[in-house]
Amino acid sequence: MSAAQSFPRHSARTQGFTLGVPRNFTVDPAGTSVLFLRSSAGTDRSNALWILEARTGETRCVADPGRLQSDETVPAAERARRERLRERATGITGYATDRTVTRIAFSLSGRLFAADLSTGDVRELPAQRPVADPRPDPTGSHIAYASEGELRLIGFDGTGDRALVTPDEDAVRWGVAEFIAAEEMGRNRGYWWSPEGTELLVARVDDSEVRHWYLGDPAEPAQPPTTMRYPAAGTPNAEVGLFLVGTEHRPVELSWDRETFPYVVTAHWSEHGPPLVAVQTRDQRCQLVLEVDPTTGRTREIARETDPHWVEIKAGWPAWTPDGHLVRISARDGAYRLVVGDRERTGPHVQVRAVLHIGTEDILVSASEEDPAEIHVYRVGPDGTERLSPTPGVHTATRGGSTVVLSSSGLDTPSTTVSVVDGTRTLTEIDSYAESPELRAHVELLRSGERSLRSALLLPHGYEPDQGRLPVLLDPYGGPQAQRVLARQAGYLSSQWFADQGFAVVVTDGRGTGGRGPGWDRAIAGDLAGPPLDDQIDALQALTAERDELDPTRVAIRGWSFGGYLAALAVLRRPDVFHAAIAGAPVTDWRLYDTHYTERYLGDPNQVPATYGANSLLDEASRLQRPLMLIHGTVDDNVVPAHSLRLSEALTASCRPHSLLPLPGVSHMPTAESTTENLLLLQLDFLRTALGGDGSA
Repeated sequence: MSAAQSFPRHSARTQGFTLGVPRNFTVDPAGTSVLFLRSSAGTDRSNALWILEARTGETRCVADPGRLQSDETVPAAERARRERLRERATGITGYATDRTVTRIAFSLSGRLFAADLSTGDVRELPAQRPVADPRPDPTGSHIAYASEGELRLIGFDGTGDRALVTPDEDAVRWGVAEFIAAEEMGRNRGYWWSPEGTELLVARVDDSEVRHWYLGDPAEPAQPPTTMRYPAAGTPNAEVGLFLVGTEHRPVELSWDRETFPYVVTAHWSEHGPPLVAVQTRDQRCQLVLEVDPTTGRTREIARETDPHWVEIKAGWPAWTPDGHLVRISARDGAYRLVVGDRERTGPHVQVRAVLHIGTEDILVSASEEDPAEIHVYRVGPDGTERLSPTPGVHTATRGGSTVVLSSSGLDTPSTTVSVVDGTRTLTEIDSYAESPELRAHVELLRSGERSLRSALLLPHGYEPDQGRLPVLLDPYGGPQAQRVLARQAGYLSSQWFADQGFAVVVTDGRGTGGRGPGWDRAIAGDLAGPPLDDQIDALQALTAERDELDPTRVAIRGWSFGGYLAALAVLRRPDVFHAAIAGAPVTDWRLYDTHYTERYLGDPNQVPATYGANSLLDEASRLQRPLMLIHGTVDDNVVPAHSLRLSEALTASCRPHSLLPLPGVSHMPTAESTTENLLLLQLDFLRTALGGDGSA
């Protein structure tokens, strides 16, 4: 096998070297044990459920999918959930526990399983199939789950399976997240247990006004098209209501101004205060935190966030502290700040990204300071802010009691390391079974241009300046709240592989990509094309002026999803800078993308059609002068294939040669080994042909 082929195959087989990495941690309240998911090897896609005893380091498998089922048949609802999460693994991909982290529920092939750590028992329960999102109540007595539009309840002992709420119309579903919430808001659930385990706060989703789209796979003409409800920009959304559903009483509907605040962002229900619900206006410029009366369903506004452009959704808020203060993240005076009650707890130099855990005396947050390429874990307490992650890189954490599970990745290590710590003392590490790549990414993190754009430069291993200038490959994502320039090795392996084929690879995070504060994020308001493209060009020109290794006469760009949009935009608008582009699953017409994402940045197309025209690629098709490869999965339900097909149609109508590579049976992200492997090789062949020569100096 040639060097050019070995990495693509190894990366495809290991899903980018992520298989075998421990994930999805839960620490019990005493901090004595840690639950997590992990597959058995670096090429095993099936996750099992494991437990670690924090004080001894002893690890054992709680539930192995291979012993619980003969094969895996994933129901449609579970496939959709995984697609929204970009979940590529199989087996146990999620689980939930009771308050003491003793009783656990999870689903396999649409079947319900329960595990009891106190007895070691793991068994299937006789629940209605297919089962989705099973969650034990805090006491561990019952398990709620969604199935066929119903929210159902079954005893942890397997008795009394029944429907709590049942759809009264065909387009109604209970206890699930609608497409928009799961795809764009980070809310993947549709119900929340009360602390006592006697009531639930349940979403009722009515899709009847959402327009039907039909997604057929041309490679399978005998199969009928899939009918889906897709809320494209400017069209109706699902109507989402919330109900208090008791295990022994009729549902009580929550009341708020749903016409003004139709988006349900998230909810929170703990023993520290009444239920909380966050709701947004359709234009996302106002977000309320509502306190719920659990008896009557009446709500009361207790906090309001407003912004002239949009309120950014951050994970982990709203929530209560144990002493009853509201926790939130607020954009104030150039920083995302942690606010507890009425008091700001972080200062102007900390950009809070998420609330990770709320303790009795402190709060753990994920945040960045002067370098957006590094993400650290901070303890925010009465005595100030303390960084808990000791090494440079990207970190996150889970806590229970005084035990913290710290997941860390950096530029010096190819994989994630997981440490279990108590204060300053490391108790143990959780082993990763991930395979190590044969190549190592040699990354230079740089600041480019007048805006100090964070960029990464990767050159071929063993490259010497006397070998001549290298063709340049820009490899960005470039879209809102999606950084690629991070201080960790794992995100650059494919970029390094392209570099080793004879390219200087540049990755740049421009305006809107996150990590640098509210002003940076909102610089793309009303214009998803101009600032992102300008920043790629500015970084490129700054680097080519400083580095003799880069040849500005041979520049290509590749990207996927928003990165695909950016790549196609680059060769259409700036053929003087870009000489070839690969656009994977690109958005080409924002009218075909979903409401919450698109309207946040561009507004309502019914009110600002000119803005949508200015950000569309279709009207610019006649300008194409450079080689362009379009790649699209035929069953992509996020960026539907119509995007690439319509751009191809417009290019053909303008007599503009281009390449179109369909991926039969593939959704937004390829998962099959052969497809993932060969996509890299096909892109390499295209780049070498388009730039002239073999890509070497």
